[in-house]
Amino acid sequence: MTRKLILTFLLLLMSKQLWAVGNCNGSPINPITDISWQCIFPVRLAGVIQLGPNASEDPTDTESPVCVCNQGAIPRVGVKASFWEPARIIDTVSDPYCMMPLGASITNPAPGTLGGSLSNKSSGGKAFQQMHYYQFPAWAMLDMFTDIPCIEETEFDVMMMSEVMPTWNNDVLSMIVNPESILFANPIAAITCSADAMNTITGMPNNSLFWCMGGWGNVYPLSGSITSTDYLEANAGIAARSIFLMGRLGLLKDTSPNGCYRGYTPIWKKNRYKLQMMKPVKDGACMPIGRDGMLWSGGKHAANGDNFSWMMFKKVDCCISYF
Repeated sequence: MTRKLILTFLLLLMSKQLWAVGNCNGSPINPITDISWQCIFPVRLAGVIQLGPNASEDPTDTESPVCVCNQGAIPRVGVKASFWEPARIIDTVSDPYCMMPLGASITNPAPGTLGGSLSNKSSGGKAFQQMHYYQFPAWAMLDMFTDIPCIEETEFDVMMMSEVMPTWNNDVLSMIVNPESILFANPIAAITCSADAMNTITGMPNNSLFWCMGGWGNVYPLSGSITSTDYLEANAGIAARSIFLMGRLGLLKDTSPNGCYRGYTPIWKKNRYKLQMMKPVKDGACMPIGRDGMLWSGGKHAANGDNFSWMMFKKVDCCISYF
């Protein structure tokens, strides 16, 4: 798998369809140095053994020490474990078709269109960014922890590019395709998000307020436009919105509470995801969905760096049994 990944990167980098543009020019993602590996913690085993700091994780799904899986004629009994897996990369870019993990850009078939924007860059405002969502199972690609049964054994893949989604580039069209936006993308619903924002200051977000992204705003409309007073916070919000969008498209899976299987999650569980900023400036820590930018965004925006790349860590509950 590692050899196939290296070959894929080389072919893409040598392709005539790629060239470096603007601040999209840079080195490809290096999973060893660009990922903040401390974000895999805390690791819990049997509900009592904990490795790493508690951070702000909600441990409610990891308290049972024993798990029983009934898939098959004979139930499988194992030990419950939980950890955070680096599994996806999300780009939020001003330059259309800028593929941050590759350090280059695909040819834009319509130059001058689909670019990102910010209505008032000095003090925030309404931002617009394109989004790319990649399957990036870092552990499998590095051939690490392959004996753990719950590690994703997939390959690097581009799962979504917003440039080809009409609904991402048009708020009105997005609301037509997702009519529930009318219920949640309004000032009254936005007021309820203040409670979610308070939770994320010291802990994890509230799953019942699924339309909220804490201090980052509202997941609706499901487009590339977002209102924020902080530019980095706006990009983090767009990255989080893409996770929610994957769920609505049937492309988001979470492990079951007993750790026996992965199931589709049409409505996300926000407390199972953390984001780490990798480019243009590496953040040494992760933050839960919705944490106010005042707590983490200082010194993270490089000059002329309006293309961002985020590593998504997802919580994995695993029933470890080898018999």
